[in-house]
This record gives sequence, C-alpha cells and structure tokens, in this order.
Amino acid sequence: MSRVAKKPIPLPKGVELKIAADGISVKGPKGTLTIHHLPGVSLVVDDGVATVSLDDGADDKFGGTARALLANMVKGVSDGYERKLELVGVGYRAAMQGKSLNLSLGYSHPVLFDAPDGISIETPTQTEVLIKGFDKQSVGQVAAKIRAFRPPEPYKGKGVRYAGEKITLKEAKKA
Repeated sequence: MSRVAKKPIPLPKGVELKIAADGISVKGPKGTLTIHHLPGVSLVVDDGVATVSLDDGADDKFGGTARALLANMVKGVSDGYERKLELVGVGYRAAMQGKSLNLSLGYSHPVLFDAPDGISIETPTQTEVLIKGFDKQSVGQVAAKIRAFRPPEPYKGKGVRYAGEKITLKEAKKA
C-alpha cells in the first residue's frame, strides 16, 4: 500500500462520513459531497478517524487516490477551498453583476461568466477575482475556465493569471 493511503484522515467536529452501497458521502457545515466506491478499497471509520485499507488480492493503485479524494472532501465540507485570480493589463477589470462575473479583458465586448451552483465568486478589487466553494475540483475548474478567457501572454504578461503564478517572459525580436 502506498504511503499516502496509510495516513489516517481525521474528521473535524461537525463532519459526518457515511458509507452506503452506492458510495461514500461526507456531510459538513459547508455542504455534502459524494463519491462512488473505488474497486478493491475499503474504508473504516473509528473514533473520528477514517482509514483506507485495501481488500485481499486487490491492486494497490487506487489506495492513495481514494485517500486523497476523501481527505479533499473532508477539508472541503469543513473549511472550503479558495482560488484567487489576478487580472494584469491596462483596462482589464472584473466586477460582479448579481451572480454573473463581468470581465473586461481587452475584447470589443464584455465577457460574462455565470457562477455554477456551489461556487461563489467575489471581486475584492477590480483586478482580483476570488473563487470559493466546498468542492476542490469545481473550484479549480471554474478558475481554469475564467483564466481561459485571456491566458497570460508570453511577451508582456498581460492576461488572467493565478495569484502567485510566475510567467516566464520571452524576449522581443531584435532588428
């Protein structure tokens, strides 16, 4: 069994982990997440700690994956996930209009993005976008979709980038 799969998953206060025939569900203050059973992996919950174990003769490739997915679900329903985007460029702005994100990214038209269920989008300043939610995969997917509207270009670095992302700039052509 992998090293990742051997680590126990502590369940914080207010988080319930239920094992059913159709899958595993994790319920917490932020919401509820479910996942289907992975083949050859069993889960044991004892005294607020969940442990992943492999069935006899099972292939161990799903052990670490199952443990990582469950740990992400537990963290999501208790604390939640957050992704921050920065808009770099003259005139690049973001503003919320109800549940829609209005982006001015240098195109002839504004780009509107509707936030899916379970995801909240905030704009603390005109050049920052904050994406929050309890599902790690959904938060990352929404951030990637917004970034795809205008990814950072390699000559000036203008575009939508993740907070802290380092863009390697190319040198301009010399005459």
